[in-house]
Amino acid sequence: HRHRPEAVLKQVAKPVEKVDDEIRTLLDDMLDTMYNAHGIGLAANQVGVLKRVIVVDVAEREGHERGQPMKFVNPEIISASPEMSVYQEGCLSLPQQYSDVERPAEVTVRYLDENGKQQELHATGILATCIQHEIDHINGVLFVDHISKLKRDMIIKKLEKAKKRGDFVDIYAPHDHHHDHHHVHGEHCNH
Repeated sequence: HRHRPEAVLKQVAKPVEKVDDEIRTLLDDMLDTMYNAHGIGLAANQVGVLKRVIVVDVAEREGHERGQPMKFVNPEIISASPEMSVYQEGCLSLPQQYSDVERPAEVTVRYLDENGKQQELHATGILATCIQHEIDHINGVLFVDHISKLKRDMIIKKLEKAKKRGDFVDIYAPHDHHHDHHHVHGEHCNH
């Protein structure tokens, strides 16, 4: 997976002009990568491809069997609810980093399916969060970019104090409570 500070994660992906066999292969390859990493969403630029393509499967997080893949080409959010929700998010490209992110609780996304047909989807809950997280990726935005400067400074101060105390390592060790949270990209920050 592409980890920071690789520039490709901060670039805006380009629209797909035609949904062809190459794009369908990319979608399938991305799903394989996502499943292998136990993630629930993946954007093309996380695998080094600057195209507006994302894949999502939140079935397992919602208590269903895994294997309900969703494929989005050129996704765009056309409406969002005024109501907000907060999820603790993580990312395959930012291992062992988590942050509470506030986003619209419901969104409607317009996209092309794997056959090039335009579709619209109304998403709620973890699906809405995941889709927004992945669309951020193709816009060159990472979930940590949503954290305010104040929160960033607080995190840095906490890390500096921990380092002085000698328990810096403990902050980065996986904690059991992480497994109780909805990580947008997977239980072990594998987004």
